[in-house]
Amino acid sequence: MSWLSPGPAWLFCPADRPERFARAIETSDLAILDLEDGVAPARRAFARSALAALDAPSERFIVRLNPAGSPEHALDREALEHCAATVVLLAKTESADDVTALAPRRVVALCETPVGLSRVEEIAAAPNVVAVMWGGEDLAAGLGGTSSRRPDGSLSDVSRYARARTLLAARTAGVVALDTVHVEIDDEAGLRAEATDAAAMGFDATPCVHPRQVAIVREAYRPTPGQIDFARRVLDLWGGTEGVIRVDGVMVDGPVVAHARRTLRRAGEAAD
Repeated sequence: MSWLSPGPAWLFCPADRPERFARAIETSDLAILDLEDGVAPARRAFARSALAALDAPSERFIVRLNPAGSPEHALDREALEHCAATVVLLAKTESADDVTALAPRRVVALCETPVGLSRVEEIAAAPNVVAVMWGGEDLAAGLGGTSSRRPDGSLSDVSRYARARTLLAARTAGVVALDTVHVEIDDEAGLRAEATDAAAMGFDATPCVHPRQVAIVREAYRPTPGQIDFARRVLDLWGGTEGVIRVDGVMVDGPVVAHARRTLRRAGEAAD
């Protein structure tokens, strides 16, 4: 993987609210300064000028662009010439050409339309894609549905399919995998459960729509003390062994060792 997520809790921030930029950057692992849905069309010119005035390290933020082919996208690309961002998030990505056109900038491809999700594998494989994310709400709208979730808040079957397919595409291409956002800000229990499940599946991050969600996502992705201890013992006992060993009654082979290494990396420990 050529580009690593700086942490599990990314945070969307409207690009027309420069007074929020510093907090978004300081609070999150990566700030997503949004020129698309988070900004009313009438304020996008101001948002672009606010990005040009931003004085922050380029590794601390990315910019979400409007979809390729839209008049707003062309204006966004012009604004990037005056912005320090080196990584962009492309809304409604629908083809590999959409992202290669943004080279040499690196791209987080947001696949959130039926067309985009149907091509997620080829999009993830584009040479300047560094991460893939799926979007539940836009996908539901594009399918003619009313929600990406069931009444109890759990993801619908089609959302779970899109989620799994995005993760598989990212891992096949060797790029970062991002889960969708949890738009119910007050549903902290639901966010915690969903982010915990995302971490267990193998996602690298869950973008947030409100600063309150950041701590919940970080906690959900952080391995428990028991998981960390087990991972340490697995690697200590494994050494250069080939084959299978037993640790605490668990059969340990290559895949379990890989899980242990990933656990320690998520905990901030060297795992090699």
